[in-house]
Amino acid sequence: MHYYVYIVLCKDGSYYTGHAKDPQKRFELHKKGRGARYTRIHEPEKLVYVEEVESRSTAMKRERQIKRFSHDKKEQLVNTRDTINDI
Repeated sequence: MHYYVYIVLCKDGSYYTGHAKDPQKRFELHKKGRGARYTRIHEPEKLVYVEEVESRSTAMKRERQIKRFSHDKKEQLVNTRDTINDI
């Protein structure tokens, strides 16, 4: 079963990274305040990056990797790879 790693741009300019089976549905939960604590504090604006991976384990590893990126490196990732339309 495929999983996705996603990045959400928040209204304050910060990024939130997560993983899910359905990133669009998960993003809607974030917008409703029912996602992560971070997105309850930093209001989500839009889903800006989605990457498909083979398994939940791979998604979790990739999520941890991206979370360690600097803000600038996350911004580069978002700007150089348009995978949202792939879902």
